[in-house]
Amino acid sequence: MERRTIGAGALAVGAVGLGCMPMSWAYSASRQRGEESLRAVHRALDLGVSLLDTADMYGPFTNELLLGRVLKERRQDAFVSTKVGLLVGEQHIVANGRPGYVRRACDASLRRLQTDVIDLYQLHRADPEVPVEETWGAMADLVRAGKVRALGLCAVGARGGRRTPGPRLYDATLRQLRRVQQVFPVSAVQAELSVWSPEALDALLPWCAERGVGFLAAMPLGNGFLTGTLRPGAGFEPADLRARHPRFTAEMMAANQPIVAGLRRIARRHGEDVTAAQVALAWVLSRGRQVIPVPGTKQERWVTQNAAAAGLRLTPRDLAEIDGLPAAQGSWD
Repeated sequence: MERRTIGAGALAVGAVGLGCMPMSWAYSASRQRGEESLRAVHRALDLGVSLLDTADMYGPFTNELLLGRVLKERRQDAFVSTKVGLLVGEQHIVANGRPGYVRRACDASLRRLQTDVIDLYQLHRADPEVPVEETWGAMADLVRAGKVRALGLCAVGARGGRRTPGPRLYDATLRQLRRVQQVFPVSAVQAELSVWSPEALDALLPWCAERGVGFLAAMPLGNGFLTGTLRPGAGFEPADLRARHPRFTAEMMAANQPIVAGLRRIARRHGEDVTAAQVALAWVLSRGRQVIPVPGTKQERWVTQNAAAAGLRLTPRDLAEIDGLPAAQGSWD
């Protein structure tokens, strides 16, 4: 697989990553099976999908424990990215950016992941009660201590969650980035980027490109919608985040079908085996050499399909056609 680099340290990873969250969190929890997920991770590493993206809050903790079972055997094949800064309570999630907590959380993640070093340690959310420079300084100390190789920041939209897409969506994140960059270099930014959610192209991705900062494209398949495998009216289990998502109502899924139809039309031009999902990932890959899409899955077959997207080259006609697709309808939480 093609390799891409993250940050000024030129940390090399496969062009497509693996989002591990669905293995333990947010999607169809009752159907999660650990052995199936383990096979998916092994398959990813076999294909050169080296970036494994997790977080201590996924589960919580169980996602890191699962990856630790693989890393114990195949640490040299993997680039490990995990996150800190969010605590999961019984009914809510809260931010914690206190330096002491960051140090303890890192040590706990290292134990669960069964590794001596985390390749990319990301701040999941800034704590409004703690200056972000203090949190970032504690994370920088972990790099100096040899426990972490590089630091990243997860971007959030306006008001930290509910957001209205637009050119100013990531203003708060850009302000955070300018502040932490004065403390210690940012190697990567993770934010949503897909055909139906392109807002990061306006200012956030250019900020990364100008500074040689890697961009991890989260949800590049639109939470599964851009694969074309979901039908309007599809039921979601209560624990599935899409059950409460405005774009996944039957009405909005039907309204956004022209986007999937356009991706399928382009896929057919590239061959019978090419899928809408692969076209969507190839579009993300085309946004710049520093962009690494991180589609999430727990199934081997989707890992294999997603990895193959790294070899798909969209033509100028394809890209123009994608640019001409209708904008997604529905608010975006």
